[in-house]
Amino acid sequence: MVGRLDGKVALVTGASRGIGAAVARRLAAEGAAVVGIYKQQEAAAAQVVAEITQAGGRATAFALDLADASACEQAWAKAATFYGTPHIVVHCAGLAHYGLAMDTEVQVWDKLFDIHARAAFLLARAALPRMINQGWGRIIVMSSIWGLVGAANEVAYSAAKAAQIGLVRALAKEVAMSGITVNAVAPGAVATQMLAELSADDVAEFAEQVPMGRLGTVDEVAAAVAFLASPESGYISGQVLSPNGALVV
Repeated sequence: MVGRLDGKVALVTGASRGIGAAVARRLAAEGAAVVGIYKQQEAAAAQVVAEITQAGGRATAFALDLADASACEQAWAKAATFYGTPHIVVHCAGLAHYGLAMDTEVQVWDKLFDIHARAAFLLARAALPRMINQGWGRIIVMSSIWGLVGAANEVAYSAAKAAQIGLVRALAKEVAMSGITVNAVAPGAVATQMLAELSADDVAEFAEQVPMGRLGTVDEVAAAVAFLASPESGYISGQVLSPNGALVV
């Protein structure tokens, strides 16, 4: 299906590593011009851009702190200066937190909600007038299975991811008549840096709990995003697509 996103522009947050980087590469391979946003990892983001351009795609990236409310509006304005107004936004930026609820500081809770839920809302709010004017748009939020079922020792993270899903379901209804779809991808355990805080034994034990017997890959998650970004997904909105190896069904 290479080429099904020809002529489209995609804005991808968290594009310097992990799932965000894989999404950027996949959308570019499908024909989209990709504008990546990263917070600090300039060298990693530059490497993703180089990989895309060397493969014949179009991509650029810039740094932005999405915890800043005004930054999300700036993201759209700046992105448009490269390839034109984005048709697709994929919010992959995020961070994990492991710890008991009673030990979780309010500042940690706020930080997780800022980057996961608040930024998703602000990016969508900035996108809507432009997408409505275009008569076409795709808003895709990277959530988690823990947003669906919750995880012990990850209460703040689970709550923030659940908030993303609530946003997706409500916004999808609000903009359904405007040619815009809004969906979430909720991966299970995927081999990324977010698992770095866990020991190798913990990761192996978790993989054994997955019916497929392994962790997911970032490319498998990116494939789900590419489908939701494509014209073929035009009648799918307000949904949560969860590549999780049958861990949660």
